[in-house]
Amino acid sequence: MQTPSPEIPASESQQAGPLKAMSPGVVDYLFRQLVTGKCSEDIQWEQEGISLSAQPEGAELARRLGETDLDALTPVELFHYVRAAQRLAAWAEGLRQAAVGRYCQPGPGEPPRAQKDRC
Repeated sequence: MQTPSPEIPASESQQAGPLKAMSPGVVDYLFRQLVTGKCSEDIQWEQEGISLSAQPEGAELARRLGETDLDALTPVELFHYVRAAQRLAAWAEGLRQAAVGRYCQPGPGEPPRAQKDRC
């Protein structure tokens, strides 16, 4: 048995090991897979509809990401979640940049000096 180090409280040192990084949802999923004799890799979520990696950027992807319980995701699902969130953020940044560019353009009949005041 491992002796707790003096710098780490006993409660934290007991959590060290491979299960420390696994959420309760992942542990529950892996246990259910083991009991039923199924593979520990979750492939059912990909068969239930469009996966996060295939979901186009936009409101539906934002809704799905916002409603996801991160503690219930397997490591593979969490990877796809992070990638989808990165795609959504890049898409939103593109929208922001386009809006700023449009805002900084002078309108019809607007003197160029007014543009300086806007941007």
